[in-house]
Amino acid sequence: MSIFEGAAVAIVTPFHEDGSVDYGKLKELVEFQISNGTDAIVICGTTGESSTLTHEEHLECIKKCIEYVGGRVPVIAGTGSNCTETAIYLSTEAEKYGADALLIVTPYYNKATQKGLIAHYTAVANSVKLPIIMYNVPSRTGCNIQPETAVELAKNVENIVAIKEASGNISQVAKLMSLADGCIDLYSGNDDQIVPILSLGGKGVISVTSNIIPNDTHMLVKKYLDGDVKGALELQLKAIELCNALFCEVNPIPVKKAVELMGLCGGTVRMPLSEMEPQNVERLRKAMADYGIL
Repeated sequence: MSIFEGAAVAIVTPFHEDGSVDYGKLKELVEFQISNGTDAIVICGTTGESSTLTHEEHLECIKKCIEYVGGRVPVIAGTGSNCTETAIYLSTEAEKYGADALLIVTPYYNKATQKGLIAHYTAVANSVKLPIIMYNVPSRTGCNIQPETAVELAKNVENIVAIKEASGNISQVAKLMSLADGCIDLYSGNDDQIVPILSLGGKGVISVTSNIIPNDTHMLVKKYLDGDVKGALELQLKAIELCNALFCEVNPIPVKKAVELMGLCGGTVRMPLSEMEPQNVERLRKAMADYGIL
């Protein structure tokens, strides 16, 4: 059984102006997501600025999110690290709190060979009983999970069950799904490639765009899985300029500004992220207005 089917939001972590975590706004964001049809919530992923959260903040965000969701949708905790022992620590704690699954990014900066990736993911998976989604995003980590590696892990480690593919390489994804022969669930990690990923057997998306259009992203996947490919494609193409605007600067700078423009929470980001350039704010504002959000 899949962890989820549909659209999971890679939820932002709201901060006060002084940079501290705004747990009150996090609760409001969770309610906004659930009331608008999101199928799962990923807490402390890349979009949640996990790389600049302290371990204490990271774990508190996971604990609070699980509490706020209250079992209404799956909560997937981002607990990856470039240090295997740190990933194990965060993962075992998230399991204690009641997370439904874990999202584990490939090691960044120090990177890893394919042999190292197998050892890393196996060690983390063996430390918990929760299902694990591997997260492949080479543009941010400098490390690519090759299709053969992903399949080897899925076939040999019981609780490695899925992959979030954000390589942008559709040919690589096609090869992965050909080799996998059904042994791994596939989720899109790119909002502009949801339909292509679904066409290769994907179960859904872990989405940045869902922070501002959760219902439309949910409906896009639902339409496709229900057989309405044309309807799904229409929603995909409608959102392309919005997706482009949300990635005109490094994620999550634009989406943080977008939720601020919607009045959902403040747009504060932590250094080394910086405030969005004025011309890009206007591009984002226009894309949101054209879509009908503002």
